[in-house]
Amino acid sequence: MKPVLALLLAIALPAQAAMIPEAKPESVGLSPERLARIHETMQRHMDAHDIAGAVTLVARKGKVAHFEAHGGLAKNAVFRIWSMSKPVAGVAILMLLEEGKLRLNDPVSRFIPEFKGMKVAVAQDKPTNYYTIPAAREITIQDLLTHVSGLGSGPTSASEMAKLPKQPTDTLTEYVPRMGSTPLDFQPGSRWTYSAGAAFDTLGRVVEVTSGMRFEKFLEQRVFGPLGMKETTFHPQGELRARLATSYHRTPDAITPLDPKHQMLNLYGADYSSGAGGLYSTAEDYALFAQMLLDGGQLHGRRLLSPKTVELMSSVFVPDTVPGRAPGRGFGLSVQVISDPIAAGQRVSKGSYGWDGAFGTHFWIDPVEKIVGIMMIQTDNSNRQLDRDFESAVMQAIVE
Repeated sequence: MKPVLALLLAIALPAQAAMIPEAKPESVGLSPERLARIHETMQRHMDAHDIAGAVTLVARKGKVAHFEAHGGLAKNAVFRIWSMSKPVAGVAILMLLEEGKLRLNDPVSRFIPEFKGMKVAVAQDKPTNYYTIPAAREITIQDLLTHVSGLGSGPTSASEMAKLPKQPTDTLTEYVPRMGSTPLDFQPGSRWTYSAGAAFDTLGRVVEVTSGMRFEKFLEQRVFGPLGMKETTFHPQGELRARLATSYHRTPDAITPLDPKHQMLNLYGADYSSGAGGLYSTAEDYALFAQMLLDGGQLHGRRLLSPKTVELMSSVFVPDTVPGRAPGRGFGLSVQVISDPIAAGQRVSKGSYGWDGAFGTHFWIDPVEKIVGIMMIQTDNSNRQLDRDFESAVMQAIVE
């Protein structure tokens, strides 16, 4: 009976591990009275018609000290996290880097031959009127991770990619190679310009080629499963879909639900797994991912990355002196890194890192204060000042 009991306990452990333990705020150096200002902050933005509701979570020193739903949402609401998918794709790439299956300076064409010999667009009087010149060098894995590739990074490439729309049955295998025929918007490495979709969808395909697994399967088996992220997926079904938070559009005096048929809610077909913006998750689930990074690449005894690789991920690869970057805001491997909080106008510690999603989702990791902050909202043109207000409300609650 003892071996059977041990087996049952082993099976039960992953479900228990899929949570960050809760603690009283005082036990991790946070003031409960000051943490209440998070709700006050959300309420102000709801009153101003910036958002309809939110779910916020704050962990410090490995324990959740604040987890609250605002505006009638449920704590376990499922959100389109959009570009908060990118750091997840970044972690997948870094796992393969650790295994020696790729290097940061590898040309993308090593994995996707269609990206060999790409051209750079030189626009004339308008973006659609241009000529091309050869790229000075090939785009690399690092270029894609740091948004300096020029792929899908401006009006010219966007206009060309619009001529190659995704088909309902497309997978990364079919679609990504087609992007190799589009021109880059600038010479690789010459500036930082956000690649909203192309760069990280391409990285998803690189994961497939190097691992021999479909991108979504790699994440399920190598990231979500080990971390206990049971509510993070590209294609929510059944009970998860029933918990999907309503998406909204903001106007100066109102906030209204988006039509379910709105283009932004139907970007991807049932077989397309976008590393750029296709994931759905909950605040509690995504906190597991963020806590893993804060804890040096492991959580609950399951290691995804080494501490040195997490350090690499959160290092400044693109400083704020590069054209396109804002003061005090460098960029690492799939995450923004605050190199100078004063210049950035952000009330977080130097070295804090994270990213946002198009519908207002936001997370950051503060290694100095051992903070994970998660804010989930669903407004397609949200007031990004809310990000700063949330950060401030969290940081002012630190009392030791």
